[in-house]
Amino acid sequence: MRTFPWVVVLAAFWLAACDKPAPTAEEVRPVRTQTVQRQMLSDLPTQVGEIRPHFESDLGFKIAGRIESRLSLLGSVVRKGDVIAHLDERDQRNQLLAALADVRSAEAGFTRTDAEERRQRQLRRDGWSTQAAYDAALQARDTSAATLAAAKARVQLAHDQLGYAWLRAPEDGVVTALGAEAGQVVAAGQMVIRLARLDRKDAVFSIAESAMARIEGERQVDVWLLDNPDIRTSGRITEVAPSADPVTRTYTIKVALPDAPTAMRLGMTAVGRIQAGAHPVVALPAAALFQEGGKPAVWIVGRESMTVSLVKVSLIQVDPDRVLLDGGPGGIPDGALVVTAGIQKLHPGQKVRLMAEAAEDGSAPAGGSAGGTR
Repeated sequence: MRTFPWVVVLAAFWLAACDKPAPTAEEVRPVRTQTVQRQMLSDLPTQVGEIRPHFESDLGFKIAGRIESRLSLLGSVVRKGDVIAHLDERDQRNQLLAALADVRSAEAGFTRTDAEERRQRQLRRDGWSTQAAYDAALQARDTSAATLAAAKARVQLAHDQLGYAWLRAPEDGVVTALGAEAGQVVAAGQMVIRLARLDRKDAVFSIAESAMARIEGERQVDVWLLDNPDIRTSGRITEVAPSADPVTRTYTIKVALPDAPTAMRLGMTAVGRIQAGAHPVVALPAAALFQEGGKPAVWIVGRESMTVSLVKVSLIQVDPDRVLLDGGPGGIPDGALVVTAGIQKLHPGQKVRLMAEAAEDGSAPAGGSAGGTR
């Protein structure tokens, strides 16, 4: 039959088609999402710090010696010029007496050489002396004058050394630390007491790395006492540490308190809130946070393609169950779908199907009341 070869060929093609495996459908992974809703965060979280003096100085003697007495105790309030401590001054007094004796000897020598110079001058004028004799008398007079000047300088130096045996307060303040006791031999410059001025105080705080991005310029800070919130004041940030503490990874900031109440005593625990101004943020469950190359990111679901893409984010606050992300320009767009469960099994471009959205509404706390930063 003529049709037989064609039947065989068609049968072979049909059998080959049956042997090809059916293409596998791409897995569509179910995900739980949350719709992004930007909120305004008015303030950074409160920080706990300490009231410290703005000016604090270590005071010590300018000379070495044995402390005869120390008149100030820890916590003593002193006034400018008050004697804080003094050394055994017998050595300095003896040096002053020796210097005064040298002055008297130099004065006698100058009186003698000055009279000789005047006599030689008159003899030279009358022709009874030579120029060489007069020059010798003049040189002796000048030498004795220099000796007298040096002796007087040593008297002033010995007088100053005697004054250095008395340590006086350079300004009004309170003694915050002691470095030596009566009877102790101290070196020149060794700290005897630490004096803090009371006219200016600072509040010192340690700020987490995540909050440093929002501390720019001399921002206003509200400060109050932890044990008595009614005692409060405000100030501005005047100092920011250039690098983080290697152990705590926090930055030290100082807030000047020009109008600090008297009840804000040094060493008291203070609470501060930085008035950082309104700032858009996005609140998400902590489970939505993903790490890409060591940097935080979240998975976004495309509403039309129903595929996921990874978007890097900036952290503002991290809590055990929630994170606050920067909602400013360049951040997650408002209304975006963020994956909040199952993020570890996703890859860019993967198809997903939506489950019910998370119950969280994404509201951000006002005034940073969500707790401290980590």
